[in-house]
Amino acid sequence: MSDPLNIVVLAAGKGTRMRSDLPKVLHRLAGRPLLHHVLDRAAELAPSRLCVVYGHGGTAVPEALHGRELGLALQEPQRGTGHAVMQALPHLDLAAPVLVLYGDVPLIDAATLAPLVQSARSGRLALLTARLPDPTGYGRIVRVGASVQRIVEHRDAGPTELAIDEVNTGIMAIPGPRLAGWLDRLRADNAQAEYYLTDLVAFAVADGVGVDTSLTSDHWAVAGVNTPAQLAELERIYQRRLAAQLQERGVLLADPARLDVRGALLCGNDVHIDVNCVFEGAVTLGDGVSVGPNCVIRDSRIASGARVEAFSWLDQVEVGANAVVGPYARLRPGTQLAEGVHVGNFVELKNSQVGAGSKINHLSYVGDATIGAMVNIGAGTITCNYDGANKYRTVIGDGAFIGSDTQLVAPVRVGARATIGAGSTITRDAPDDTLTLSRSKQFSVPAWKRPSKT
Repeated sequence: MSDPLNIVVLAAGKGTRMRSDLPKVLHRLAGRPLLHHVLDRAAELAPSRLCVVYGHGGTAVPEALHGRELGLALQEPQRGTGHAVMQALPHLDLAAPVLVLYGDVPLIDAATLAPLVQSARSGRLALLTARLPDPTGYGRIVRVGASVQRIVEHRDAGPTELAIDEVNTGIMAIPGPRLAGWLDRLRADNAQAEYYLTDLVAFAVADGVGVDTSLTSDHWAVAGVNTPAQLAELERIYQRRLAAQLQERGVLLADPARLDVRGALLCGNDVHIDVNCVFEGAVTLGDGVSVGPNCVIRDSRIASGARVEAFSWLDQVEVGANAVVGPYARLRPGTQLAEGVHVGNFVELKNSQVGAGSKINHLSYVGDATIGAMVNIGAGTITCNYDGANKYRTVIGDGAFIGSDTQLVAPVRVGARATIGAGSTITRDAPDDTLTLSRSKQFSVPAWKRPSKT
């Protein structure tokens, strides 16, 4: 069992500059709330106690954390970072170190945090710092020689302190036995009238407690989100890093800058992904899969050798080996395509299983259907599966041929090797090896003339 560790995630801020009613920590990066990214990194450190301090947005933050094992502490009103940690005290084991993270800093990684925790275990206060070309807005690390003396917030800093480029990221690890006493000494006598957690540095120095710093060169890893522009910037950083990982594994990306993965993308060998593709949830692409431009694929498995052509949307589907989907196809949840199936342009499938080698190439809707192998479905075919209250199933046997502009009114069965004549409305079962059609008699009206304008 790992040594005890407390982690407190501060997530109470309003995020005024986001100009949104949504709590800042619930804005999404790579399809998931910022706060979820932070909690995932926290989990990698195996904390014995984890507490999220929330405030703005009422119950929205706790609701977004439903199902996670953690403590929740309400900060109301919000009076600074020190005040936030005060609210978490009842949830903590103060015999163990306390690591403080921020719910709007989504790209922090566990390897960067580990040295801070180790320092706190040895009874020292540890800070994560960075050197920024433009440190505006950040608290400055004030040293005497190599020793940290205090942190001065930007609004309280004088000219000499503003010239310092080493800044406080806000992330710190605190010896647990010291925390409650230091928090009790905080005072709100500053420009913000808030209780600053950074004042703990001066308390540590006064008490003879060593202060360690860990300097990170990855500015993006400690960057917080305060504006939509900053959120977009971190999104691109996240996606470019992920694209680089995919390329290292052999994935061929037409343009790494035009890829969005909002979940987990697992790729085999010789996978090619064109521009502007979005992958959501858990997506698996087998060996040799090709995905054309402007596709969206969510929670789906695409087997080896399959092609997804441009502008196709796949949601919770399975595509068999060497199948072809699109362009402009929509595959909705529950769709399963066997090996070698062709689904063409402007075809929509929902909750349907399509057998090996079958083709639905043009302008068709197939819902709630079971289609056998080597079936050909002509352009404009519709399975009429919904009567306004209930849904019914269409079954088409192996080798059937469905002529263009056919309506199959479910529940209905088309037999093996049956042929349905073009333009038919089929309301009863069609037998095996038989031509079935339903058409009104064609006739012409002699001497008929079109109406003319009067």
